[in-house]
Amino acid sequence: MAKLRLKVRFDYVGRAKNGKMLIGGKSSEQVAESLRQHKIAMIRNVPIQGIIIEDIDMSQEVYSVYDEISGKEIAYAPVVVSFSADSLEDAVRFSMKEEFRTIQVIEPEDIQLNKIDIERLLMRISSELLDYKRYLERKINNWK
Repeated sequence: MAKLRLKVRFDYVGRAKNGKMLIGGKSSEQVAESLRQHKIAMIRNVPIQGIIIEDIDMSQEVYSVYDEISGKEIAYAPVVVSFSADSLEDAVRFSMKEEFRTIQVIEPEDIQLNKIDIERLLMRISSELLDYKRYLERKINNWK
């Protein structure tokens, strides 16, 4: 299979403590922007097997939405990462994160998968979902 070229959008969430900016504290927008800067530094500086980062676009503004569950404004800092991947499994591993919003396949125009490719892809998706489930369970247990 030829190399894949993709664009993925991540929206990093920022939640201010107590939902407001405190003296010396940060607003949810500032928290989201700080998190975006940190995560992008990690993507730039930590090699990821099978992934080559081509471009990182952080030009989109931080935006806020009202969260009905918490009753607070939550800020999101979007970033678009263009990358190439050696395989579909590598692309899934890189993109399947809590912050994942959209993905666009740039190249190739068509992809043909054989039986083994489909099995590997489904195994990778299953693995990523289990990892995410464990992450959510830890997060929920820490809230209690």
